[in-house]
This record gives sequence, structure tokens and C-alpha cells, in this order.
Amino acid sequence: MKKTLISASVASVLTLASFGALAESPSFYGRLDLSVTNSDTGLTSRENKEGTVIENNFSHVGVKGSESLSSNIDVIYQMEFQVENTSSKGDVFKARNTFLGLKTTAGTVLVGRNDTVFKQAEGGVDAFGNTNADIDRLVGAQTRAADGIWYYSPKIADLVTLNATYLMTDNNQAGVTDADEQYALSATIGDKKLKAQNFYVAGAYNKGIADMDAYRGVAQVKLGDFKLGGLFQNSESISKPNLEGNTYFVNVAYNLNGVNLKAEYGKDEAGLGLYAKRSGIQTTETTDVNITSITIGADYKVSKSTMVYGHYAMYEGDYSTLARKDDLEDDNIFTVGVRYNF
Repeated sequence: MKKTLISASVASVLTLASFGALAESPSFYGRLDLSVTNSDTGLTSRENKEGTVIENNFSHVGVKGSESLSSNIDVIYQMEFQVENTSSKGDVFKARNTFLGLKTTAGTVLVGRNDTVFKQAEGGVDAFGNTNADIDRLVGAQTRAADGIWYYSPKIADLVTLNATYLMTDNNQAGVTDADEQYALSATIGDKKLKAQNFYVAGAYNKGIADMDAYRGVAQVKLGDFKLGGLFQNSESISKPNLEGNTYFVNVAYNLNGVNLKAEYGKDEAGLGLYAKRSGIQTTETTDVNITSITIGADYKVSKSTMVYGHYAMYEGDYSTLARKDDLEDDNIFTVGVRYNF
């Protein structure tokens, strides 16, 4: 009897081991990111409220993994959900990048919900990304889209990648103009993490997604303890063609004994970012948008998984209508926060 039990146990272990050789076990991951923010007007804060608030900066949980179908074909998957842990309003969970795909020697194809390749082309140039000083305060088409297909080529010469996003006609993005074709294309050179190469360059085109036609160029380089970056984008609204123009950012970061000091300057003439939207100027009468932002801050990794950060951001601008020229409400915003990855 004991020999039978032992044999059964060994067989079970061997079966599990064989399955483990074929599949990479699902990995659970997440982020908790909370900050205390004071904003003059709330026009750029995550909570869209003036005064002092607690902000949840895209805290999320997820699971991802892969399974090998053959020697050069893998199934890959990811399910990720934003966790609204500081607000009593709305859903606790919101959909983030969730997809099923195949990875082969000819490239990777994903189906589901994901950041468009136009958005992904920013690489690591967004110095204050996922906070109230994200570049989406000024620039549009920073879109996470559903009902889409993504393609990523293999790295050519260990340097160049070609990418594409195509949205199906039944995609359910709120506010998107009905269009027969909604797609994005990009090409990247170098390493967005500035490790394999000390530079990153990207070009991208957005057609119809987020009710916008746009193209952008991105560049970032690491020189010793310095990182220099820049983004240029030209955008035009499809439903409101009077909203069109250029947006650009330049920034610098310096590592001082582990403290990452950062500064960024932004300029927008299109009026298609979040600051313009919340200011109520995205109308058919708006022209001559002129918005400026300046952000300074720092972050420091207390451990491999924990980072503390703080920044100050200033937004101001003006615009014209058929009747007159008006100033936008300025927003001065101070933030200190903690980010924990697991």
C-alpha cells in the first residue's frame, strides 16, 4: 500500500514538472502609488479637485505569463486592472492593458486592450509619467484602446523595431469619431530604458484614434549621470479641425548620489490635452491656443521596490475665440508621494 502511494506521489510530481517545462507559471504583480497633492484649481490634479487631496496614481494589480506551443511559438497573456483605492466614487477596478497573443520569430501579435504604439513611442521620455505632471496634461492621443490588434516586429540588428496598432470598427472608446480606419504606426531605435544602448529615438503616426490625426518624434540620450530628452508632436482634431498645432517637451534628469533630480518645460499650441479639456476650451470656436508648463522634482529609491518622490508643476496659457482673447486659469500644483512595486 505504501509503495503504491509513493509511486502515485512520484508520478504526480513528474506530471507537474512536465507541465512546468512547457509553461511559464503566471506571475502576479502590482503597484501601489499614493501621493498628497495641493492644487490651486484642480485642473491638472488626478482627482480634478482644488485644495489638498490624496491621489491614487494608477495603482494596479495584474497577472501575466506564457506557454510554449512549439520551439518558436509562445502564447502570451496579461490581465491588468487599475485599483481605485482612495475614492468612494465609481468602480473599484478599471480595465488596463489586457490581451492574449502569440510570440514568434516573425514578431509578436496581441489582441485585446493595450496602449497604442503611438503612446508607447514616448519610451521613457515622460519624466513625470503617471502623475499629475504627465505629458497628457498638454498632449493628446495618449490612448489605451480596446478591440484592437497589435504587432511588434523582432528587433532588427538588435536596434530597430517596427510596430502597429489597428482598431476594429466596433471599438468602444468614449468620444471617438466614427471612422473607417483607426490605426497607429511607429518605429523605434535603441533602448527606451537606456541600458542596452544609451540612446532612444522613435517616430510615430496616429490616424483617427482618439478623434485625432497626429505624428510625433521622440529622442532621449544618457550622458554619464545626465539624461536628456525631448518630444515633438503635431496634432489635429478630426471633429474640431480648428484645434490643431504643435506640442513639445524638453527635459533633463541628473542622478546625484541616488537622488534623481528632474526638470521639464512644455509648450502646447493644439489645445488637445487634459488641461485644455478641463478648462473647457475644446470647442469649435477656439483658436490660437498657447499653453506653457514648467515642472521640477526629484525621486529617490529607498529600496528596489520602494520610491519616494515630489514635484512642483505650473500651468498657464491663453486662447482666442471669435469674440475675444482669454487667459486660462493657472494651476500651481505640489505633490509628494510613495510608489511601491511588487
